Formats: sequence, structure tokens, C-alpha cells
Amino acid sequence: MERTIDELIELLNDKDDFVVEDAMGELEIRAEESVDPLISALSHRKKNIRLHAATLLGAINDPKAIHPLILTLKDNNKLVRREASTALSRMGDPAVEPLIETLDDEDWRVRGAAAWALGNLGDEKAIPALEKLLDDESGFVKSGAQSAIASIKKEA
Repeated sequence: MERTIDELIELLNDKDDFVVEDAMGELEIRAEESVDPLISALSHRKKNIRLHAATLLGAINDPKAIHPLILTLKDNNKLVRREASTALSRMGDPAVEPLIETLDDEDWRVRGAAAWALGNLGDEKAIPALEKLLDDESGFVKSGAQSAIASIKKEA
């Protein structure tokens, strides 16, 4: 009997890594029907479900996940924020402009994660916005911007 998408999402919090891997694989295979429930799972109360949902959305690479992933950069868990940033860095060109707009967020963690993702995306049009962060009050944001600029210039 085939499991529902919601059942699979709940399994993302299982204590057994093999169960989690199996659920992730099935959700990825059923990408088309799992994108919307995975987007909803980004705000689940359980950290592991949010974390794996972000991972899967990065793997599935549906542009409609970009804005919800950007909102997830505000998550109270560092690992979930990092995974959302990694997922965004896999989204390619459609993620560049939304991430550039995110560089002026009031939350330093969001600015830093957006800078990191932009560095991975390697699009030169992000450089002017990243340069504005070089005198940010947060060391995390400053180093993220420096690293991103260096990475983009190296790829160019």
C-alpha cells in the first residue's frame, strides 16, 4: 500500500535513519505532488521535518519553493537555516533576485545566509549588493559577503 505524502513527511522525524532516507527518496520521486506539502512542512514544529523538507525542496528544485525557503532563513534553528540556504543555492537563476532583495533583511542571520547562497550561485549581478554588506555590523554577514564576492569573481 502506497503511503500518503503526509505520512512520508511525518517519517522525516523518525529515529531510524533508514526510514528517513526511504521517506526522503519516495518524496523526491513523487516530487510533483510533494512540493506543496514540503513547503508547508518548512513551518512544522519538529526541527527534523523542517530540515529534511528544506533539503528535499533543494533537490526537487521547484521555483515556487524559493520564497518559502527565504522565509525559512529566519528559522530559530541554525541547521534548518543552513539547509534552507543550501537549498536556495541549488535553485539557480530564479533565486538570484529574491536573494539579492533579502540582503537588506533586518536579521543578520538572514543577510549572512543569503550572501552565502549568492556566492554559491555565482551570478555577477549580486556583487554590488554584496559589496554594500562589507561594512555590516555583523562579522558573520561581512565574512559571508567577502566570501561570496571572492567566489563569484573566481567563477567569472
